[in-house]
Amino acid sequence: MNKFHICILLFALFASCANQHEPSGTYDLLPLIVPDYADVTVPPNVAPLNFSVPEITKGYVSFESKNYSFVVGIRKGDLSVPKRKWKKILGENRGKDISVSVISKDEGRYMSYRPFAISVSLEEIDPFVVYRRIDPGYELWNKMGIYEREIESYKERPLYENKMTGMNCVNCHSFAQYNPDIMSFHMRSSFSGTYILKGNNIEKLLIDNNEAGVPSLVYPSWHPEGRFVAYSSNVTRQGFYTNDPNRIEVFDNASDIVIYDSENHLINKSSLLFSENSFETFPSFAPDGKSLYFCSAPAVKMPDSFDSVKYNILRVSFDPENGTIGNKIDTVFNCMDTCSASFPRVSPDGDYLLFTVMKYGNFSIWHREADLKMVDLRTGQFVDTDPWNSEETESYHSWSSNGRWVVFSSRRGSTLFTRLYFGYIDNEGNVKKPFLMPQKNTGYYDYLLQSYNIPEFTTFRSKMSSFRVSRVAKSDKAIKVRQGLNEGF
Repeated sequence: MNKFHICILLFALFASCANQHEPSGTYDLLPLIVPDYADVTVPPNVAPLNFSVPEITKGYVSFESKNYSFVVGIRKGDLSVPKRKWKKILGENRGKDISVSVISKDEGRYMSYRPFAISVSLEEIDPFVVYRRIDPGYELWNKMGIYEREIESYKERPLYENKMTGMNCVNCHSFAQYNPDIMSFHMRSSFSGTYILKGNNIEKLLIDNNEAGVPSLVYPSWHPEGRFVAYSSNVTRQGFYTNDPNRIEVFDNASDIVIYDSENHLINKSSLLFSENSFETFPSFAPDGKSLYFCSAPAVKMPDSFDSVKYNILRVSFDPENGTIGNKIDTVFNCMDTCSASFPRVSPDGDYLLFTVMKYGNFSIWHREADLKMVDLRTGQFVDTDPWNSEETESYHSWSSNGRWVVFSSRRGSTLFTRLYFGYIDNEGNVKKPFLMPQKNTGYYDYLLQSYNIPEFTTFRSKMSSFRVSRVAKSDKAIKVRQGLNEGF
């Protein structure tokens, strides 16, 4: 071994020992870390939880478990966890806790803060989450797009950006059974229409009220078998508050639900879901495809009675052979005029119903009091979801394919920008403290002036071609959707 190699080895050993310097004292308090990852539960396949320690400029962080431990130096208050070491400690601690200790260096002394835990679940999370990123606003927009994020890394890539079609609005993406190659989304303003993607086939749907029986298609839910899509058809308006904790109220003047047959390009309607006497919205198929959940409220004059609209969650049976619904509607969650419900989502095993509640209305993202609630469908009892909620808005949410993880949008830490959190529920129905979607740069969210919207899990990488979608959008070719069955009219 030559002198050069000896010097390198001694330097590495010295640096390693310096990073692991034994603390000479302790602080009896937890360190301030941003994001707050103390005592969260994470899957074994998630990117490193990098964080900053604003009150510490020098020191190190120790990650300890029974069989494997490592330390990471704090540089200018930031921590960047090596991916290989992170992956190894997660893999060796499924179903266990990792102890995390922050040690500061101040005036030559090393002081240790009270350690916290990061729990590792046995179950993995789906590899991808798809969402829209959009500037916060009310009427105007600029750049927006639908993006795919790999959860085990920090890689994000656009599936479609509106710069391809004249900076128009793209929204309301939805997938069948976590399959990104069976997809629905809309374009508004320029090249308006509903777009259906199945593998390499891309269809632009022309929705005309005279032909289809509805003016537009809005909130979607795919049937698990991929033939039918339940859509709401909403006439949506908005108004601004002059003196209220909420900035804006988004409401429907009318809303109904229809069933779209994607094989025959037909709209099926039923008087149970399409009535002037009720506002029906937010359809959601059960995982077994045998029933459809949705929100409904008695129709009132809008906007005069906007704060009296209270939505309940209802359920009706569904026949996947012909796309028809049953003749009996059950009330699954009755707000009893004390709240209003939106976004019903049933867990993949059919055991739990997760939804959002607010004081009134259905557009929860603009309600600061909006929270997540859950009912055990086997017992009818509420599940404690307090660990997932905050003092600010919790709104849209989706289940992972194994039913152990939920992704939801939240405005905690900000009343303007929506961020994504992942929450765990164990096999006994206990929910755990959620964690913010990690980023490589600890200051990423401080500089991102966009909100996340409509997070949906997918189980493999999308093959969507934005160039082919834009060509279809700009072409004159479109499929005219016609009326199909009209039950009860």
